Amino acid sequence: MTFEFFALRFLFRAEDSVRFPPGKAGNVLRGAFGTLFRRHPDYERFFEPAGPGPSGLKDRPRPFVFRAAHLDARTFGPGDPFHFDVNVFSVETDPFVSVFAELARQGLGPGRGRAELLSAEKTQVSIPLEPEPGVGRIAVAFLTPTELKGPTPDPEFATLFARARDRVSTLRALYGPGPLAIDFRAMGDRARAVRMTRCRVRHEEVERRSSKTGHVHSLGGFTGEADYQGELAEFLPILRAAAWTGVGRHTVWGNGQIAVAALPPEPTSSRS
Repeated sequence: MTFEFFALRFLFRAEDSVRFPPGKAGNVLRGAFGTLFRRHPDYERFFEPAGPGPSGLKDRPRPFVFRAAHLDARTFGPGDPFHFDVNVFSVETDPFVSVFAELARQGLGPGRGRAELLSAEKTQVSIPLEPEPGVGRIAVAFLTPTELKGPTPDPEFATLFARARDRVSTLRALYGPGPLAIDFRAMGDRARAVRMTRCRVRHEEVERRSSKTGHVHSLGGFTGEADYQGELAEFLPILRAAAWTGVGRHTVWGNGQIAVAALPPEPTSSRS
């Protein structure tokens, strides 16, 4: 069993001054992309996918996420290169290239600085979802604001895993070969046995204004790190997939981006 998708990287060269506001690079790119893409025949399939999702979801998740947090609060002068990434969970990726080329010509960021699309790299990624034996400790970095609905404000493992599992399975069901072939309830029960041994997170408040409705929405959440300990072999592959999909709310804009690393076993004390 695998989780497969396409990772796109767009490389540009600024022709004017191109500026990205703090905490909102993904929002700027997603909003501009959506506005320009609205005329494309595939707009509804990518931005307003029809029909309920699995397990009674009211709205289907969009089949892509932006990765542009490294552009936050940065300005690029004429001639400077810059890039951002888009992970696409649908087999169709061509519209992204043509739309971003046009978007760059029209201008990016609050000042509508023009840029030239130099290249668009496309890589097919396949994440194995089989258990990884021997892993008893992991560190999870929450790289962009993350909001998880759970019983506590801290990223307890059972909550983190449940959100990652549901997101990966839903995307696989809607745009891939089908949902995860796992026992959701049993894995959730076992996830509650995994302990959080360290938690250093802080809340970041970011807001966006919808160009469609004019309403202001929060894009905030926590960032930081947490360590977990327990029988992690069956959970780690799904968390690795979630590093590409994001977890929690507002993943399309780039929220909920995580990085997962296995840790060495804790040293055992011995007496002579």
